[in-house]
Amino acid sequence: MLLQPLWDSILGHAALLRSPFFPVLFSLSAYLACCLPFLLLDALSGRWALLRSYKLQPQSSVGWASVRSCLALVLYNHLVLVLPVTLLHWHLRPVLLPQEAPALPRLLAQVLVCLLLFDFQSFVWHLLHHKVPWLYRNVHKVHHTYTSTSALTAEYSGPWETLSLGLFAAANPLLLGCHPLTELAFFLLNIWLSVEDHCGYDLPWATHRLVPLGLYGGARHHDLHHLKSKYNYAPYFTHWDRLAGTLYPQD
Repeated sequence: MLLQPLWDSILGHAALLRSPFFPVLFSLSAYLACCLPFLLLDALSGRWALLRSYKLQPQSSVGWASVRSCLALVLYNHLVLVLPVTLLHWHLRPVLLPQEAPALPRLLAQVLVCLLLFDFQSFVWHLLHHKVPWLYRNVHKVHHTYTSTSALTAEYSGPWETLSLGLFAAANPLLLGCHPLTELAFFLLNIWLSVEDHCGYDLPWATHRLVPLGLYGGARHHDLHHLKSKYNYAPYFTHWDRLAGTLYPQD
C-alpha cells in the first residue's frame, strides 16, 4: 500500500503516539507551525507593498502586543483545558496502533467526510452563538475581539468554544472508525484550514482559489464574517450559508 512506508516510519515512534501528552503536543506544534508562514508575511508586509496588496484589510497591522496576547491564550487553553481532557480520554480509551496503513482512497474519503461533518457542526454552533445574545456575550465574543483577522486569532477563543469545537473535531474520526493515520491527516488539515481562514491574506494559492465554483469560502469569506458578523457562519465551505441565506453577497 502507498501509505505503508509512512505508517511504518510513524510506528517507529509508537511510544510517543501512545503518550497521554501527544495530542496536546501535536495540536500545539501543528498550530504554531501553520501560523509561522503568515507571521512572517505580517512582519514583511509593512515593508513590501506587494505583500501588503494581498492583505484583506490593508490598513490593519499585526502588533507584537496582539501576538503575545494570542499566544498566551492559546498556551493557556492547551495546558489548562485541553490537557486534562486528553488525559481523561487517554485513561478511558487505550491507544491502538494497527500494523497496516489505511488505503489512500479510504483515507482521503474519510478525511473529506470528517471535514464536511465538522463544517456542518461548526456552522450550526456558530449560527446559534450569534443568534442567541447570551451565548454571544458569554462565549463567542472573545473570538471577535479582533475585527481584523490574523493567523494567531484562529484559536483566540474562550474555554467553552475551545472545548466544544475541539470535541467536534475529535469525535468525527471516532464515529467513522478512522485509522490513526487518517485522524492525524484530518487534524493537520483542519488546523491548517482554520489558520488559513484567519490569516488575513487573499493569496494566489489560497484554498478558496483552488476549489472551483465558489464552493469553498476561505480567508476572504471568514474575514468578511469578522467585519460583518451577520454573514458567513460556516468555517470552510459555502453551501450551508447559501441554504440559510447567510452568505455575504460579493461582486
